[in-house]
Amino acid sequence: MRYAGLAMAFASSLCFAFSGPMAKYLNEAGLAPLEAVWVRMAGAGLLLLAVLAVVKPSALRIARSRLPFFAVYAIVAVAGVQSLYFAAITRLPVGIALLLEFMAPVMVVAWVRIVRKIRLARAAYIGAVMAVAGLAIVVEAWEGIRLDAIGLVLALMAGACCAGYFLMSDSFGDDVDPLGLIAWGMTGAAVVLAPISQPWNIPWDAFTLTVAPAGGATLPVLGAYLWMVLAATVVAYILGVNAVRRLSAAVGATVASLEVIAGAVVAWLLLGQALGAYQILGGAIVLTGALLAQTATVSRQAPALAEPVAPVDAGVSRSTVDS
Repeated sequence: MRYAGLAMAFASSLCFAFSGPMAKYLNEAGLAPLEAVWVRMAGAGLLLLAVLAVVKPSALRIARSRLPFFAVYAIVAVAGVQSLYFAAITRLPVGIALLLEFMAPVMVVAWVRIVRKIRLARAAYIGAVMAVAGLAIVVEAWEGIRLDAIGLVLALMAGACCAGYFLMSDSFGDDVDPLGLIAWGMTGAAVVLAPISQPWNIPWDAFTLTVAPAGGATLPVLGAYLWMVLAATVVAYILGVNAVRRLSAAVGATVASLEVIAGAVVAWLLLGQALGAYQILGGAIVLTGALLAQTATVSRQAPALAEPVAPVDAGVSRSTVDS
C-alpha cells in the first residue's frame, strides 16, 4: 500500500508539472491568469461531475455536516493554490514560482508542530532552516531581491494554500469520497472565482489559435488546454489525494516536491526557460531541507516505553505504521 501511494504521488507530481507551462500558452493566446484558472477548474469540475453522475453517483453525495469542509477545500486547496500560482508565473519563471510554492512541505512541518502540538525531531527544524536558506539563495537576497517582489509574495501564498491542500487531503474520514471531494472542489473553485475571473469576458476564440510563447515551442491552444484539464488537473488531483490518503500529508508533500524539478524541465523543453546557477543551487537546498524535515517527521518511531510521549498526529502515524 505504501509503495502504491509513493507511485501515485510521483505520477501526480509529474502531471502537475505541466500546469504552469500549459497555462503560458493560454496566456499567450490572450487569456488572463485568472481566466486560465477558471477555464481549467470549470472544465475539470464539469468533466468529473458528468463522469461520476453516470459511473458513481454516490461519490457526489455530501453530508450536511461536511459542507463547511468542502467549501474550505474548494476555496483554499483548489482556488487558492491555482489562482495564486497562475498569477505568480506571470511575474516569475515557472521553475522559480514552483520552488517558492513548494515551501509547502516546511509549512506542513510548522503546522504539525505549532498547531497540532506534535513534538518533532531536531532534523525537522534543521531541514526548515535549510529550506529558508535555500530560498534566500533562490531570490539572491544579497542583491536586494532582484526577482519581482509581488511574484514572490504570490508564490509563497500559493505555498501556504498548497500546505492546506495536503493537510486537508489527509484529514477527512471515510464519509467523504475522494473523487466527490475533487469534483465538488473544482466546481466550487470555479464558482468562487467567477466574479473575479469574469468568464463572460473570456476571449473564447483564443482556443482556435496556435501560439508559441517567447522562446518556446508552437502548440495549438486547445491542445494545451485539454492536456492541462485532463493530465495536469483531473489525473493529477485524483492521484495526489489518493496518494496522501495512503501515506500522509508529510510524505505526500515531500514527494510532490518533485514537481519543482519536473516543472522546470518541462518549462525548459517547451518554453526555453532555464534556471540560473543560484536558482539551481538554492532550489537543491530548498528541496533537501524540505526532504530532511519531512523525513524526520514521517520516520520518527515511538520512543522507548519508559518515556511518555504525546499523541501522534493521525497523518504522521499512518506513514510510520506503513514504513
